[in-house]
Amino acid sequence: MKKNSTYWESVPAKSASFSKASMLKRLARHSHVLWLITFLTLSACSPSNKDDTDAQKPNVLIILTDDLGYGDISCYGQEHYTTTHIDKLAAQGVSLTDFYVPTPYCAPSRASLLTGRFPLRHGMVKNPTPDRGINDIGLPADEITLGEVFQEAGYKTKCIGKWHMGHKEEFFPVNHGFDEYFGILYSNDMRPVQLIENKDTVEYPVDQNLLTKRYTEKAIDFIERNKNQPFFLHLCHAMPHKPLAASERFYTPDTPNDLYTDVIKELDWSVGEIMSTLEKLQILENTIVIFMSDNGPSYGGSTGGFRGKKATTWEGGIRVPFMIRYPAVFPQSQKVDVPCWSLDLFPTLLSLCGVVPTKTNTIEGEDITAILKGNKIEHAPVYSMHNNHIVTMRKGDWKLFVREPRYYKPVDLSKWSDPRGPDGTTIIAPIEGQATPAQYPGLIPLKPENEIQLFNLRNDPTESNDLSRERPELVDELMQEYKVFRESFKEKETER
Repeated sequence: MKKNSTYWESVPAKSASFSKASMLKRLARHSHVLWLITFLTLSACSPSNKDDTDAQKPNVLIILTDDLGYGDISCYGQEHYTTTHIDKLAAQGVSLTDFYVPTPYCAPSRASLLTGRFPLRHGMVKNPTPDRGINDIGLPADEITLGEVFQEAGYKTKCIGKWHMGHKEEFFPVNHGFDEYFGILYSNDMRPVQLIENKDTVEYPVDQNLLTKRYTEKAIDFIERNKNQPFFLHLCHAMPHKPLAASERFYTPDTPNDLYTDVIKELDWSVGEIMSTLEKLQILENTIVIFMSDNGPSYGGSTGGFRGKKATTWEGGIRVPFMIRYPAVFPQSQKVDVPCWSLDLFPTLLSLCGVVPTKTNTIEGEDITAILKGNKIEHAPVYSMHNNHIVTMRKGDWKLFVREPRYYKPVDLSKWSDPRGPDGTTIIAPIEGQATPAQYPGLIPLKPENEIQLFNLRNDPTESNDLSRERPELVDELMQEYKVFRESFKEKETER
């Protein structure tokens, strides 16, 4: 196989431009980034990270699934099948019932997880898409990722699976803090579907039936090679993003309508294999394990009864399963209903690991250690957006739509076909059993009567009863808070 045989290399890169605000102003304005002050104070009065023994540093493992719905695992309500190993992970740690991602689609959500920053801050608001010629979008070089801060702290780092934060070499994971990378740089239905190892193309075309198995093997190999030193492993599965595919052990061709189930069962198996490896190597108790999804489900999945799906900012598109296991700090079998979001992982993991970065950016995430312990019930408002626009705000029990969201538009199934479906040559996956628009994963959102909508999610989790006209004073209050948040991205930052 010819190395570096990626066809987008000839596309000129464009410099990413996005607004930046003064660090001092951000710290003064946003209390939820005050963790930086604590870090800077600690760094001034405590020994350097290099003085800590490796044995004292916990490992970090993030298992990120692609398009996994809130209702796709049994501990979040799935009844058609059982996800034994994922359920066990939840039983041994803390599960969040109201956990959000900032966008209902891939790239911005993933960038926010790794940086702790809202998409309007890090600048990635759309998906890089090679087969549509969208090649110049990627995570800017001055963004500080979890990979970089853990790498700086002496951790071995690896990203496996879907990246989707730029597929030109300047955006590769190995240029954003990861010592190693193995996977597909974007969604598994975007041509060319090719496996990249570090910077080289190592396989094309890719048999997607083996992706979950191969990613699991790569994860276990990395863990075994680094069992005696701290590591950060970012395992980003391709599934259950379309095309659905599972290895022979899990694929049941005689029941093609259960292909989605086969895929989830193999993901569950993967979790079990990795947890078993950590336990066998006697490093499980010193490993922070997180399991979550990048956004809500597409066709064939389950939102757990919420309205909407992937690509919408209804609950079905942005509320995702989340669990964390770290018995040294967190209790077992605990459920937390405080609204949190993926931007919180950056400051929370650094706090848990005692890592003080030498460089910092303004972040919107906050350290939720106390919330996960059950000792705190408040969190700053969380927001969602689509393309360049903020769409929703969640504060406590209340969710405000600040503009009209996407709603369902009927699909003529007699004429529908997936241009990115399996073709047996460039996209290799089962042709039978792929999900269609007939399998809408949640309650169908119709065109709303009002552009501005207000819901009490505690009483109305399906977003069925718009209270905007009954509570105009609350709408005004939340709108003012939203406007302050929105304006914070319009100023010029001088962060570093």
